[in-house]
Amino acid sequence: MTFPQSIRQIATTALHVLPRLAAVVIGFVLMVLGIGMANTLVMLPVGVLLGLLGFALIVGGLFAHVDPPERLGDR
Repeated sequence: MTFPQSIRQIATTALHVLPRLAAVVIGFVLMVLGIGMANTLVMLPVGVLLGLLGFALIVGGLFAHVDPPERLGDR
């Protein structure tokens, strides 16, 4: 009966990757919004702030060290 174990491993891996992937996607959206806002002179400070925040989220999502999740059978 290795089938349920493989599904559990896939779900564990997916839940481990999902927050990092979400951080990269949200960071990219913030960078694009920041670039769009920085094109107008009035919204330049807000655009620069959003762009830098988006860049920080992308870097954090790509390079942050996250401990692997515990396996349920190791308790």
